[in-house]
Formats: sequence, C-alpha cells, structure tokens
Amino acid sequence: MCRGAAVVLTHGFRQTCPMPAAYVFDAELWEWPARASWYFVSVPEPISDEIDARTHGLTPGFGSVRVTVRVGGSAWATSVFPDTTRGCFVLPIKKAVRDVEGIAPGDSVRIHLDIVDARP
Repeated sequence: MCRGAAVVLTHGFRQTCPMPAAYVFDAELWEWPARASWYFVSVPEPISDEIDARTHGLTPGFGSVRVTVRVGGSAWATSVFPDTTRGCFVLPIKKAVRDVEGIAPGDSVRIHLDIVDARP
C-alpha cells in the first residue's frame, strides 16, 4: 500500500469517460525529506495504478501527469509525479494553498483530482 495515503473514499466520474477521470480521496500532507519546503500528498495506490494505466504513453519521459486539483476553496493546475520509493504518484501542495487552507504536515487533506490528459 502507498505510504502516507488514506483509504480511497470515493471515485467521481465524468459521464463522457467510460472510466473515472476524477478522484476524491483523503491523504496526509508530508514534507519531502530530501528537500525542505516541498510538501506532497501521496495518491492512493489504486488511483495511482489507474492514472498510470490511463496515461501510459501520454506522459513526458519522467512520467509526470497533468492534473487539476481542488483542496477546500483552492483550485489550481499542476502535475502528479511517480515516486518509485512510495509506489504511487505524489501531488505537490504549494505554499499558497497550505496557507489559505490552514494545512500543515501531518494533516489529513481532502483532495479532488482531475486528470487533464487521459485515455477514455
């Protein structure tokens, strides 16, 4: 199981896609140990596996996947990145969002994530 991620609560979906392209989950905010001030949540392994399957061959060389994200009242565009040590994708949570939403390392965060480039 992907460390740092909670159990998937719900899968949203778009009616135009036969497989889900939107996900809602809770995950713990953590600081990247190799570089201070970079903060992430881990995308649960089942969702990471589905994102990988839906975007295989559509991603740049290092495997990042473009997404849009909503946390509380904050929404932004970013990418999720594969993390081989955790076995899942990780999602960066920028400082502006952490500040506005009052999120600190160790907090559980409700994530609304939409894949931008995916196969149906």
